[in-house]
Amino acid sequence: MITTIQYNSRKLQIDLSKPIDISIPLSPTKQNVNAWYLDAPKIEPVIVDGWVGSVAQGATVNFNNISFNPHAHGTHTECVGHITKAFHSVNQCLKKFFFLAELITVAPEYKDGDFVISKKQLQFALGNKKREAVVIRTIPNTLEKLSKQYSHSNPPFLLEEAAIYLRDKGVKHLLIDLPSVDKEKDDGLLLAHNAFWDTQNKLRLDATITEFIFVPNTTQDGAFILNLQIASFENDAAPSKPILYKIV
Repeated sequence: MITTIQYNSRKLQIDLSKPIDISIPLSPTKQNVNAWYLDAPKIEPVIVDGWVGSVAQGATVNFNNISFNPHAHGTHTECVGHITKAFHSVNQCLKKFFFLAELITVAPEYKDGDFVISKKQLQFALGNKKREAVVIRTIPNTLEKLSKQYSHSNPPFLLEEAAIYLRDKGVKHLLIDLPSVDKEKDDGLLLAHNAFWDTQNKLRLDATITEFIFVPNTTQDGAFILNLQIASFENDAAPSKPILYKIV
């Protein structure tokens, strides 16, 4: 279904019948994607006074408790409250949900023992394009990303210069297929987070970072309309379901 949307002064057409879901679903298994040294998430029936909330076990409804961490267990969107002493809720910071986005594919570079994404790489991929959102797919891009256990693996990350570049370019929403934009063990510096949200100046309360996405190889780089939806948690981060729509 082709529909026309108004974006600033432009009219764009997207096909609503062909959404590209770039979220990773959460499952209560050891194969669920994982980071930050936590056990797998749990989805279990409530048990109260011998009653078990499972139809398979005799109840009339399935009635489960879910235990997980949004940062560790799947696709999530976070706001500046992730790194500030003052409380900021992603549910209050994210009030618009459709954005013009650019999907780019980047091969992290080896530097000083790490694989990193540099300013130069982003400049080459984005050029003079002006986008509210940037979606970064790293290569190699295999299905292993759907179940990878990232703890103690030192995944690739953004250099501080890359985060500053995106911020200064006006990018409000950064999406990436890694567990963090920062190095796994960096002594708490969080250079890319701090740079993107500009914590040393005026906080970018309306900017978000979405981690743990997965973009299929069949999706080509280019411009999309991004629908960035989050679960309504009053928390620094919430599970999210980013959807891309190709501009036709």
